Amino acid sequence: MAHIVPHPLALFGGLTLAIVILIDTFEAIILPRRVTRKIRLARLFYGTTWAFWKFVVRKIPSRKTREALLGGYGPCSLLLLIALWALGLVLSFGIMQYGAGSAIGVRQPDHAGFAMDLYLSSTTFFTLGLGDAVPNGPLARFLLVAEAGLGYGFLAVIVGYLPFIYGSFSRREVNISLLDARAGTPPTAGELLRRYSYPEGQKALRDLLEEWELWCAELMESHLSYPVLAYFRSQHDNQSWISSLTAILDACALIKSGIEGACERQAELTFAIARHAVVDLSQVFSTPPRAPATDRLSTTDLRLIRDTLAAHGTKLHDGEEADRELLKLRTMYEPFVYSLAMHLSQRLPPWIPQKKGKDNWQTTAWAHQSGLLEKKDGTTVTVDDHF
Repeated sequence: MAHIVPHPLALFGGLTLAIVILIDTFEAIILPRRVTRKIRLARLFYGTTWAFWKFVVRKIPSRKTREALLGGYGPCSLLLLIALWALGLVLSFGIMQYGAGSAIGVRQPDHAGFAMDLYLSSTTFFTLGLGDAVPNGPLARFLLVAEAGLGYGFLAVIVGYLPFIYGSFSRREVNISLLDARAGTPPTAGELLRRYSYPEGQKALRDLLEEWELWCAELMESHLSYPVLAYFRSQHDNQSWISSLTAILDACALIKSGIEGACERQAELTFAIARHAVVDLSQVFSTPPRAPATDRLSTTDLRLIRDTLAAHGTKLHDGEEADRELLKLRTMYEPFVYSLAMHLSQRLPPWIPQKKGKDNWQTTAWAHQSGLLEKKDGTTVTVDDHF
């Protein structure tokens, strides 16, 4: 055996490395379901790089710069992971060529060795085919052909993978952008219910919650299969999928705990799938539930929500029983969304707007400081905020 394979341990080690990388690539890109195994290359990669990136970014005083750097992590990490997979496969086949005895013919024999094995592996994997290094033995030829086919397949999978990732991101962001005019910026449950407190508003609210029921199902399916999507941040710093999902859960909790004449059944359905999504995503990112550091809904804010909705014709149930039911519903999801938000360096939205302001659609890069909106005729109008 020794005269056939001069370095069998190296050949076995390279083969093992290639198999590990291919399994990890298959699970991360092709397999359309959540992988529960804790020890994975992709999991280790994101666990270490994200922790390091957050640590570095937190040292930057400017919030705008921090958000820009955090927003760049998702796309950059995806490209870096693909590059590491490719380099790992090149290294593994280089090791296998070395284990096969470096049976490579080169124009300058003095250059033969492990470095030439890596060179031949890289030119083969990336389909360069320069011809200045060729395999001589049958095992070396077999490894060369196998790597060439693997290189073509790897590149083809990546070409199809990246458009899918960005397509899923775009579909996720559509409803988040639409929520801006419906629940404010950042979105809040109190503002959402206030803006739907108009005649026939309950029907429109039911339709909205039905759309978000589907959105939550799609979020769960896409982000469980491809967790890297969770690191892709929204276009605006004051929007995120975490804050939008939390605002919808808050609104469903208020409706379920008691709004007379509201769409309770649809709120139950949306709440169920939204809570399912945050629990499963917490398992994917290994973020055990923990209670928020501060109470997100104070007694004063809850009373303000009730009074504001009542002034707009929506009666929110009052009393200890309603408060207990609302607290029970909040404990079912708040620890999970808070833990996810801390892991992803996101902020949870309040229950009501904390200060008067404008939605994103009402601002521009030139006049957002003035608090005025300019019409075509030169006049200006101010934006009314009822909370």
